[in-house]
Amino acid sequence: MAVQKKPQSAVWTTVKPFVNGGLAGMGATCVIQPIDMIKVRIQLGDGSAMQVAKSLYAREGLGAFYKGLSAGLLRQATYTTARLGSFRVLTNKATAANDGKPLPLYQKAFCGLTAGAIGACVGSPADLALIRMQADSTLPEAQRRHYKNAFHALTRIGKDEGVLALWKGAGPTVVRAMALNMGMLASYDQSVEVFKAFHFSEIPTVIGASAVSGFFASACSLPFDYVKTQIQKMQPGPDGKYPFSGSLDCAVQTFKKHGPLKFYTGFGTYCVRIAPHVMMTWIFLNQIQKLETRVGL
Repeated sequence: MAVQKKPQSAVWTTVKPFVNGGLAGMGATCVIQPIDMIKVRIQLGDGSAMQVAKSLYAREGLGAFYKGLSAGLLRQATYTTARLGSFRVLTNKATAANDGKPLPLYQKAFCGLTAGAIGACVGSPADLALIRMQADSTLPEAQRRHYKNAFHALTRIGKDEGVLALWKGAGPTVVRAMALNMGMLASYDQSVEVFKAFHFSEIPTVIGASAVSGFFASACSLPFDYVKTQIQKMQPGPDGKYPFSGSLDCAVQTFKKHGPLKFYTGFGTYCVRIAPHVMMTWIFLNQIQKLETRVGL
């Protein structure tokens, strides 16, 4: 017996894309967290993906791959909720202004840039907590922070370093998010249109479009992600000074010392991490929307 569709309230209609986006992102994160952990360790100079995985398992066991999961989930509950929700709101408004016609790629890219900036501003504190928790065991014992979970990390950072410290590295985080979402969201929507034009069914369309968007998201965002990671993990030296004065200084020093390819350290693992997360986020989102349709939400 089919469930009778009930009229949706204005409030639910407004918050629905945000709720769905957050739930989809959190589901994908539970699966991707181990790869993300390896990616961060590679960027911190711990070796190749295989070396990092073997070392983590030997020293800390299986649980090491899920270190920072609470921060990762909190990040999705803030960052992905805001970016996917606002992207859908922006594209819906743009489509309505375009008389219902499909949006050109540049408009999708602009919506992705804007959604990425909104999501990054909201999710920056959780992102900082995640990076610090993942990098903690790489520091000397005297410098380790020993955060118990994401909320403990946020509380400690705010208490020890000031509330504004929760947005440390927010500049590169926002820029990286804008680049990632421009590549991911715009290319995904565009790829879906192309795959549908060739009459692909739903699953091949989602997988194919996700792979395309995952590559472009990785290529556009990894340099900014590398700089962001370096800024967020840095500690003052014996003289009390930080190694970098900011993201631009970090980028300039890195370029001078190591060349442009240094910004693509861990690109393979980063790509492997981004593409499946994109794919599973859209699959989770698709299933959530189907469930809501079945129950009349």
